[in-house]
Amino acid sequence: MDDCIFCKIVSGEVKSSKVYEDDYVMAFDDIDPQAPVHVIIIPKKHLESVQTISNDDAIYLMHIISAAKTIAKNKNVDISGYRLLTNHGRDGGQSVFHLHFHLLGGRNLKWPPG
Repeated sequence: MDDCIFCKIVSGEVKSSKVYEDDYVMAFDDIDPQAPVHVIIIPKKHLESVQTISNDDAIYLMHIISAAKTIAKNKNVDISGYRLLTNHGRDGGQSVFHLHFHLLGGRNLKWPPG
């Protein structure tokens, strides 16, 4: 997508503080962190949200989970715990319409979140 900020990050057009990358996904520190650890994990393919994922896209979800585990270990929150979440639609809090997961950790995360 021409105007998608996350697609521009994947292409290198927009710089990010990359913390992980493989053939399917990349991850970078959030520019407005809501916890001491706040990483955004995105598929390199433009997928709008969880509602638009097809069975053919399952490999991206597998890589997102694998990336989350690696990032959590690298950021030292794999033992203490972290939250991995995605939002769908405006009412769900989605502000960038490219599928992405937030990995949050480094402090006690309260519930309910919103």
